[in-house]
Amino acid sequence: MSFGEFPNGAGDVRMSEIERRILLTGATGYVGGRLLPLLERRGFRVRCLSRRPDSLQSRVAAGTEVVAGDVLDRASLDAAMQGVDMAYYFVHSLGAARDFEQEDREAAVHFGAAARAAGVRRIVYLGGLGDARQNLSKHLRSRHETGELLRASGVSVVELRAAIVIGSGSLSFELIRALVERLPIMICPKWVRVRTQPIAVEDLLEILCEVLDLPNGPSQQFEIGGPDQVSYGGIMQEYARQRGLRRLMIPVPVLTPRLSSLWLGLVTPVYARVGRKLVESLRNPTLVSNDDASRAFSVRPRGLREAIARALINEDRELAATRWSDALSSAGRTTNWGGVRFGSRLVDSRTATVAVPPDAAFVPIQRIGGRTGWYYADWLWRVRGSLDLLAGGVGIRRGRRDPVQLSVGDALDFWRVEGFEPGRMLRLQAEMKLPGRAWLEFEVTGDEHQSTIRQTALFDPVGLAGLLYWFSVYPLHQFVFAGMLRNIAAAATSGAASESLPQQSASVKPLDRGPQ
Repeated sequence: MSFGEFPNGAGDVRMSEIERRILLTGATGYVGGRLLPLLERRGFRVRCLSRRPDSLQSRVAAGTEVVAGDVLDRASLDAAMQGVDMAYYFVHSLGAARDFEQEDREAAVHFGAAARAAGVRRIVYLGGLGDARQNLSKHLRSRHETGELLRASGVSVVELRAAIVIGSGSLSFELIRALVERLPIMICPKWVRVRTQPIAVEDLLEILCEVLDLPNGPSQQFEIGGPDQVSYGGIMQEYARQRGLRRLMIPVPVLTPRLSSLWLGLVTPVYARVGRKLVESLRNPTLVSNDDASRAFSVRPRGLREAIARALINEDRELAATRWSDALSSAGRTTNWGGVRFGSRLVDSRTATVAVPPDAAFVPIQRIGGRTGWYYADWLWRVRGSLDLLAGGVGIRRGRRDPVQLSVGDALDFWRVEGFEPGRMLRLQAEMKLPGRAWLEFEVTGDEHQSTIRQTALFDPVGLAGLLYWFSVYPLHQFVFAGMLRNIAAAATSGAASESLPQQSASVKPLDRGPQ
């Protein structure tokens, strides 16, 4: 029986629209945030539960509801559950300051009770793998207990148990990525040798969608994972291979979870409290013990090598599709002296406001480079071009094809036009010699009276050399890029810059969103 039908005395009939509504928790999180657009594209009526609905409202489709609620507040759940047929439960309290196990218990009890009272047909819960007969970590024990408490509500529960999810932005994958990127020599404690069965995020999402087609019935558990059983060290080695990095891994029998978590807090974006809980859970093997999922779902998960390759490709696509302002402070400045991390990338962004419409604000941006120059400290740009020539790069001699017209693919000094939307956006990819990849992006938004120009520099470092390069030039970037934006803003408001640009030719391509 497919989702959208239910048994009746007269046989299978179509559900009404209100009965097909899906409640999605965790829509601002990693898995929930990626599942949401899939559900929307498939035509389901989705209601998102969020403690901060304002932060989610701009990301959802027109027909998707966003309601305020908290899984620790039963009254808010009662309201959110009205008219819901199925609910996805992507909630955990790993980052909670107090006892996260107790918070997880309270949340699961409240959610299950509210779902039963509202007549919800099914709860879909994403938990964690691990043999309950072993001495499980607090994190994995809590994941299992949450499933049990949801089932105790009397609502049918489909529990999917997974290990590490391979995908750009996944907490576990970002931890592994940061270790490999930052440490040429790694002292590896015992947990690095523990075996796991990772799954690609695309495969996980497809399974979460296929759950909608499962027939009505009692609660079920499915263990899901890719075909490869590997150690965490093996995942690190495969990531290093695909990134072209050489890494020496030295196994040691020590490093307690507490010491490991402090070490992780120093070298990865994961802070020590969450790091300790993650490391404690890594001591347990997380392997699939049966093939029930392969019989219930059509998805055949990809292997580790392809999963990592897809994660790196998708990072480029997500980078292009994401507004940098979403990851930055409201003031438009970086949140610390070293820039903001976006996946493996470092971001430095700033804004300027000008009292002209967007088309006029974009005029000096479209003319950048070549004979126009870079609006500030041109002599430093020429020095950088000379150093690039000495290193075997293209230098700054190429100039630009036309002083005004631009197209995707044009060379522009030692950059290349990667994305261009007339009057709105210009993204340049660096072609100078670098220990990594770099971009410079300008975006203009506003109305007929005022515009905001956002300038964003991005760097995808390769290994320790890339990180050292970024931090060494960062103070200079603050000086040069700030001056550049200031002078672009001044040029936009001057009489010369406000002249209209010639009409772009029809051959101009739209923004290239990266590999698909």
